[in-house]
Amino acid sequence: MAHAVRGYSLALIFIIMWLLIKAKIDVCKRGDVTVKPSHVILLGSAVNISCSLKPKQGCSRYSSSNRLILYKFDRRISFHQGHSLSSQVTDLPLGTTLFVCKLSCINRDEIRVCGAEISVGVAPEQPQNISCIQKGEQGTVACSWDRGRDTHLYTEYTLQLSGPKNLTWQKQCKDYNCDHLDLGINLTPASPESSFTAKVTAINSLGSSSSFPSTFTVLDIVRPLPPWDIRIKFQNASASRCALQWRDEGLVLLNRLRYRPRNSRAWNTVNVTNAKGRHDLLDLKPFTEYEFQISSKLHLYKGSWSDWSESLSTQTPEEEPTGMLDVWYMKQHIDYNRQQISLFWKNLSVSEARGKILHYRVTLQEVTGGKASFQNITRHTSWTWVVPTSGNWAVAVSAANSKGSSPPTRINITNLCGAGLLAPRQVSADSGGVDDIVVAWQPPRKAPSTVQEYVVEWRELREGGDTQPPLNWLRSPPYNMSALISENIKPYICYEIRVYALSGDQGGCSSILGNSKHKAPLSGPNINAITKEKGSILISWNSIPAQEQMGCILNYRIYWKERDSDSKPQLCEIPYRVSQNSYPINSLQPRVTYVLWMTALTAAGESSQGNEREFCLQGCLFSFRPSGLSGVAKKFQTQQIALGPRNIPLWRRSHNCRWTGS
Repeated sequence: MAHAVRGYSLALIFIIMWLLIKAKIDVCKRGDVTVKPSHVILLGSAVNISCSLKPKQGCSRYSSSNRLILYKFDRRISFHQGHSLSSQVTDLPLGTTLFVCKLSCINRDEIRVCGAEISVGVAPEQPQNISCIQKGEQGTVACSWDRGRDTHLYTEYTLQLSGPKNLTWQKQCKDYNCDHLDLGINLTPASPESSFTAKVTAINSLGSSSSFPSTFTVLDIVRPLPPWDIRIKFQNASASRCALQWRDEGLVLLNRLRYRPRNSRAWNTVNVTNAKGRHDLLDLKPFTEYEFQISSKLHLYKGSWSDWSESLSTQTPEEEPTGMLDVWYMKQHIDYNRQQISLFWKNLSVSEARGKILHYRVTLQEVTGGKASFQNITRHTSWTWVVPTSGNWAVAVSAANSKGSSPPTRINITNLCGAGLLAPRQVSADSGGVDDIVVAWQPPRKAPSTVQEYVVEWRELREGGDTQPPLNWLRSPPYNMSALISENIKPYICYEIRVYALSGDQGGCSSILGNSKHKAPLSGPNINAITKEKGSILISWNSIPAQEQMGCILNYRIYWKERDSDSKPQLCEIPYRVSQNSYPINSLQPRVTYVLWMTALTAAGESSQGNEREFCLQGCLFSFRPSGLSGVAKKFQTQQIALGPRNIPLWRRSHNCRWTGS
């Protein structure tokens, strides 16, 4: 069987060689192309190319009828009448250029005679920067080098490694871009101080060059494999002390550990010697996701570090919260013996919570008698009680995770605006950007040095509705007279802002409206009712939808003029703080029909007008005989009808009909 396979292989090789020779004969059967001095030349050299016809291969027996043409790729560069042609070619580019000789006969297509390829290149430069490495104690030696500029020619590189006892290993590569080779041998660290020498030789048709020898020891080139099987153990389920463990190759002496919280870019790095696969970490934060990596080295001063290991990600255990909650409150009067106390608090920061907050414990207790006490556990960040107005009240709020509770925040419930002389002065609110408002104030007149802190409180101004928007606040030290508020601030929304000055159990406050960005309202108020009162009329209107107010409403304007009159309308401007939904006017004359409408103003301008309403003080009556009535209405013959807006009888305009009998 073996003899049959061998015979088949030899036959196959013979057939391939015969086909190649036949192809060469067939391609150049009419003539030859010769190149001197060589088919491979140095960049910048000239070359002579000759083309000659073989006997009886011309157009006829007369040489004058033979026209030979030399092509460089598909561009004609030379021609000659006769049996031969010779041309010198210069300035050939790097790489391979194809030349083809063709025969042109009268009234016939050009016939290919023969061709030749000329390769232009340079001699190899001296290989530089030889570097050898063996990955792992069981790995193989691989070397790399800088081969210099491209030769553009077939170039052979030989890597030779010499060691103790005249041992020599050698390997070759035949590639244009060869710059590394793996010798496939393993150097054991049994003799760590033994020297080895590596050298690279490059050779092509134009010359050769060898690198300088590079000498090293096993410890210099063996790079350990990255550590594996990394794990972490927390002692007593505490983040304050944990053991990082891993596995390494046997000869590793030095380890480098790095770790960081997953949301951080900066690494903490520790170098340890003779760790034997274990190291204790003492500075980890509780309830934090960490990433760990380890690298290894065989010697303190020689060799290189391994690649970093795969990352280990884990979360440290929880610990008892340490921070105290920031608690704020509102007190609202309900009736003569009841009040509502609403508590609000902010979440602890991650570093203060040190775990997942499961609930909050809230305690409200009467201070004076100590009899009444309310307790509650909630997952929300607010709570509301209704308590008697009598007595003084104190509150304590704490946060709890799986390991314990934070220290309680204790505050006494007082009238935050009770001390008028403590009220901050000259409060202003100006835009600080699209999502910021700058609030500024002056200290109170009464003993400003007694102010312990200022609290700036804000919430979206929302008229009516069952639910109140979220309350926001920040605290400011007594020496600050301004604050930038940005939490839950949106453009074109009006916010009610209060500044409190706190001194012991007393407080004073001032308020203002503010927005981060504004423009004229998109619509005006709609008048919904006009009612007559003693000596005046009361105009009531619906609020502009919040999404159309486009900032804080500063004023409303009521316009009126006589119906069908071209005179300029009269107006009354009402500050927003005075009234938000009704206002009396007493400038209308009796028995005159007026047209009324309203607009709203922000600091950016005035809105378009709202709906128009007609009104006649003391009624405007006219005779009206109904027709085409049915049912009960038919019993009326002639009646006087009160006119509504646009002179349409009220009974046709609204269900609020006003009839007057005859």
